Amino acid sequence: MSEAVIALSGLTRSFEQGGVRIDVLRGVDLAVQPGEIVALLGPSGSGKSTLLQAVGLLEGGFGGRIEIAGTDASALSSDERTVLRRDRIGFVYQFHHLLPDFTALENVVLPQLVAGISQSQAELRARELLIALGLAERLDHRPSQLSGGEQQRVAVARALANKPVLVLADEPTGNLDEKTSDKVLEQFLTLVRTQGSAALVATHNERLAARMDRVVRLHEGVIN
Repeated sequence: MSEAVIALSGLTRSFEQGGVRIDVLRGVDLAVQPGEIVALLGPSGSGKSTLLQAVGLLEGGFGGRIEIAGTDASALSSDERTVLRRDRIGFVYQFHHLLPDFTALENVVLPQLVAGISQSQAELRARELLIALGLAERLDHRPSQLSGGEQQRVAVARALANKPVLVLADEPTGNLDEKTSDKVLEQFLTLVRTQGSAALVATHNERLAARMDRVVRLHEGVIN
């Protein structure tokens, strides 16, 4: 078996609220293999977003071990974690978080420029992704000119722009109606599989989770 893209060992996270300690993650063990799309299933408040924040190296305060593509993230400096996150991880959120003053194409070009890709190569990659997502006629439209489903497709393209080994998605279609949700999810899964990335997709939707390669359940702070 190839080296896991995600390897979590004994991951913990606690918060203090009103003088009371709340254990959100209580020793999570999880491995995701290259090319595998895993649904992280659990109700709202179960800690799915906290787990994705840990895997995405978005904040500190976690106990245990996090390895991303063979790299022990706990051994990295803040700057090194930023580089690992930029170069190896793509993010899709429930809300698209697109830059409002930039076009669809520009929103997908920008993260590539930050990663050191040339303007011409970045634009070529952005066009390919957006066209694959059915947005050939929307390249020059700003987010306010796009529907919710179109905005989320741009967000998917942005997440995949730098060809990450890992894609993290937090309720990526949770803000869309069922028909649009199904279409966006299908396009997302197809592109991730075509690219060969691993993905961890947090959702509370059993029906959507069933379309992925494997389902893991987060319950009371542990995976079961």
